Amino acid sequence: MNVVRTAIPDVLIVEPKVFGDQRGFFFESYNRRALEPHGIPGEFVQDNHSRSAKNVLRGLHYQIKQPQGKLVRVVAGAVFDVAVDLRRSSSTFGKWVGETLSADNKRMLWIPPGFAHGFLVLSEYAEFFYKTTDYWAPEHARTIIWNDPDLAIAWPINGAPMLAAKDAVAGRLAEAEVFA
Repeated sequence: MNVVRTAIPDVLIVEPKVFGDQRGFFFESYNRRALEPHGIPGEFVQDNHSRSAKNVLRGLHYQIKQPQGKLVRVVAGAVFDVAVDLRRSSSTFGKWVGETLSADNKRMLWIPPGFAHGFLVLSEYAEFFYKTTDYWAPEHARTIIWNDPDLAIAWPINGAPMLAAKDAVAGRLAEAEVFA
């Protein structure tokens, strides 16, 4: 696996080695020994899988307690995936990185605890799969509005995205609970 640092060095792009021929392809989507040396932990406790239609935007989600690290990938379609640093003590606090993840490019993104996460579906639909380092805890779940002008995320969308009710009424980073 090839691991590439992003503009926020703790957020990593993971590029698996894909072996393909006329029959199809094979790749390791997770290998603890290959990823641990890069700071991706060896223990995940929950796998999540969602399917969303084009222009669905999910996020920006995080948990203020029981923060989750996420290893995310797309198994069908394509998304623009975003991580926002919510660690106040970090030199990249309030900054974001975005990557296109797709079933075709097979890239994954490691988003460590202390980040908000969201994605926009670029294809007709997308199936999004991710591993988490802690369990979902709805009582600690928080959301930052996707179009916060202080974040100025360059979402590749024309018009308004389709949002969940909680995402549509989320607050801005300036009002959010963040990490020390």
